Amino acid sequence: MDKDTAKDTLTLAAVQMTSTSVLEENLETARAFIDQASAGGADIIALPENFSLMSETKHQRHDAAERVNDVEAMLSAAARDNNAVIIGGSTPLPAPDGRVTNTCLVFDDQGRRIGRYDKIHLFDVSVSSSESYSESRHIAPGTEPLAVDALGLTLGITICYDLRFPELYRRLAAAGAELFTIPSAFTVPTGRAHWHTLLRARAIENLAWVVAPAQVGEHTSGRQTFGHSLIIDPWGAIVAECAGGPGVIFAQLDRDNAAQRRQQFPALAHRVLDR
Repeated sequence: MDKDTAKDTLTLAAVQMTSTSVLEENLETARAFIDQASAGGADIIALPENFSLMSETKHQRHDAAERVNDVEAMLSAAARDNNAVIIGGSTPLPAPDGRVTNTCLVFDDQGRRIGRYDKIHLFDVSVSSSESYSESRHIAPGTEPLAVDALGLTLGITICYDLRFPELYRRLAAAGAELFTIPSAFTVPTGRAHWHTLLRARAIENLAWVVAPAQVGEHTSGRQTFGHSLIIDPWGAIVAECAGGPGVIFAQLDRDNAAQRRQQFPALAHRVLDR
């Protein structure tokens, strides 16, 4: 029976990983977590940013980008075999200028690719005197937001640092997005300071579900990530959190309740500026 018409309640799943610099290992791990999420009844399964590769070198990034067919094949088969929508976290793809993109690929429950989103906002910051990042040196930014329809929902697809730009989520909400996916690899200092607050804010101000799968722990690249994958409801309540290491969290999305909340509290309709 078609999920679009058969289910009033959808099961959401967010996967938390500690990805390495070896593509094959990460694809095997991601597939195992997808299967685990499906065994738990998940209809929509989201992987974290850089799920396919936490790179150490330019060569690794470009090698993974050239092998995107392997990544797509795994995601497509996993979606089809499990009859689930897969939000493919992010993976590098070749960019025309010699860099790579940081790209989320979305597959429907039949294994068809229904969307591609290239991360718009790049993480060029100094977290502390000893920790800094310059994503734009090796990543080409995207330019277009992405909202896709799946299982009767409109999904707003974003990645990590996008979280700090609320105008992107307003635009996605205006396009009908009822659920935001925010695969991430937050640093430990910024995660401790801002992760929960920012995610809850994006949910509350847009009356939307948020699914935020994350990287966690120490990676072979030497980088440490915050973890704490979250699923948040449209009222800003945290309904699931992965506070430990790698794993899968679940939540139930009731379509009628989500629609009713927006009707009862029509803040989006009350907007005056930037219409």
